[in-house]
Amino acid sequence: MYIVINGGGKVGSFLAKILKGRGHSVALIERNEKTCQNLAVELPDVLIIQGDGCDIKYQEQAGTGRADVFASVTGDDDDNLVACQLAKASFDVPRTVARVNNPKNEHIFHKLGIDAISSTTIISHLIEEEATIGEVITLYILKKGRLALVEVELPTEPCKVCDKRIADLHLPRDCVLVSIIRGDEVIIPRGTTALKPGDSVIALTDVDKEEELKRILIG
Repeated sequence: MYIVINGGGKVGSFLAKILKGRGHSVALIERNEKTCQNLAVELPDVLIIQGDGCDIKYQEQAGTGRADVFASVTGDDDDNLVACQLAKASFDVPRTVARVNNPKNEHIFHKLGIDAISSTTIISHLIEEEATIGEVITLYILKKGRLALVEVELPTEPCKVCDKRIADLHLPRDCVLVSIIRGDEVIIPRGTTALKPGDSVIALTDVDKEEELKRILIG
């Protein structure tokens, strides 16, 4: 994918480094000249554009017109909103993602078709799920809160689902096991895959089915 990032602070630079390391092509827009100089040294394989990501000229220089994703991760919600709207309206970018610093602004981004990510909201979900679900940890909330990516730690003993095939577990209809982490091994599960004590199970589920998922896997 070709990804344009607006904002070269800690979040933006780390995101660029991660995405580049995963084989994606990345361009980064940053206002501050000194920051751009540091980024050019730190990220030699990333296109660094000095300028305002809310300005069509700098988005054009970054190649936003051919971007698969535009992400604005500055510390200013207004800038992130304007930059994402510009990318959608002027360059027809298929997906725009914004960092939201004030959770109260999330609904505005969603209404405009921008994927909004608030660290405050994610942390609050983690706290709530840790307190109410127990061993089920919410990793990410998708589709405006209707779907959740969760991690379930299977007990070492007793483990009522261990050595059973996934096809025999009768999981909820709106729940899919995505992967199983077993020690240093990552397993893509199939219906014939058997769970083992201590497995870490990653599942995609409707938020209303988390309790049922917990009941089936860990009682």
